[in-house]
Amino acid sequence: MTVLAVTEHRRGKLRTPSFEIITAGRDLADALDAELHLAVIGGDVNGFADRLNRDGVDAIHTVAEGEEFNHDVYTQAITAMAEAHDPDALLMPNTVNGLDYAPAVAGALDLPLVTDAVDFDAEGTLEVTREQYGGKVETTVDVEADAFALTIRPAEWPVAEGTGDAEIAPFDVTIDESAVRSSVEGFEEVGSGDVDITEADVLVSVGRGIEEEENLPLVEGLADALGATLSSSRPIVDNGWLAKNRQVGQSGKVVTPDVYIAVGISGAVQHVAGMKGSDTIIAINTDPNAPIMDIADYAIVDDLFDVVPELIKQFGGQAPS
Repeated sequence: MTVLAVTEHRRGKLRTPSFEIITAGRDLADALDAELHLAVIGGDVNGFADRLNRDGVDAIHTVAEGEEFNHDVYTQAITAMAEAHDPDALLMPNTVNGLDYAPAVAGALDLPLVTDAVDFDAEGTLEVTREQYGGKVETTVDVEADAFALTIRPAEWPVAEGTGDAEIAPFDVTIDESAVRSSVEGFEEVGSGDVDITEADVLVSVGRGIEEEENLPLVEGLADALGATLSSSRPIVDNGWLAKNRQVGQSGKVVTPDVYIAVGISGAVQHVAGMKGSDTIIAINTDPNAPIMDIADYAIVDDLFDVVPELIKQFGGQAPS
């Protein structure tokens, strides 16, 4: 039996979901008593394969075709790889790219597809857990099929660790160039494109508790003192105080930093969905019953206007006057 997991890269770098899908894939492979194989398509396939060779990976198949994601190339390559290796489960990331090709691949292979999985139980009939209504409701989908396809939500499984000894080999596939109808001409970032909060090790995130735009420099000062990246909850972006690419949450970006400091953020389910995978969560809020406190590793119940200046001083910075 085999589980085939598709990895993802962008602009020459492997994306975090590639390492999370290894963990999810290994969990599923263990439940099915199967091998875990990875697909690496395009870009520096040999360099990517070396980095993806983590504990629990049994084989890595590479397709050296193009530098960036292309719907038609991925669809053809994954379909051919699945037909050759006949996997019992096909895992793809629930990302913009993954959701682009996953339905086409599942359709070509005649596989049932369940998207946005946050958990699964493969003891017996496969049960896939999904979230709805902004994470307020969990539902399970029973998949009664010999083979199936899933897309895996980012930040729900930890990043795979360790060094593996998987066999790395090119997969021989002939791409029908006449069926490749699109190409990547370039990238345009949303808002101020010099910041990618998904890559930050430390995030200082600001919420409606900051009260006014004029108070933002205070939180920016804390981010500067920590060498951190500034992010925010949705109300800050909706007010036009920060650009869209700074927003964390279900309608923003999913982040998994080492440290996430929530300043004046209550912790609505939509926001929590975007940051609950952070290693350490620190909350600063006057309300001890705010939802953010339920997931915080450390909580400071106090006025942010008193706490943040003191933190800035402790880390060698100077609070704005």
